[in-house]
Amino acid sequence: METTQYQLIDKEAVANLHFPENDVLTSAESKAERANDLKTAMTLGNLEHTKIRIYFEDDTSFKVVDTTVWGITDKRVILKQGLVIPINRVHKVKF
Repeated sequence: METTQYQLIDKEAVANLHFPENDVLTSAESKAERANDLKTAMTLGNLEHTKIRIYFEDDTSFKVVDTTVWGITDKRVILKQGLVIPINRVHKVKF
């Protein structure tokens, strides 16, 4: 994944994306790390309004967005303006 090229997009563009159902991660360890990173991102977003980078994949390509995470459900990452990214499509989170 390190050689993968991610396209930087505006947060507002997330609303127009389509996401497949399958998970982009395969190992239980990487999924657990993603869950922990997203919880940390939510804490930073709510307490300090810190922006983070979410690396994810829609149905066409790899993308990255700089944003603040406002919430997390069991299946979605919630951004400002009610925008969401399915957790199972997130490759990694960078602080």
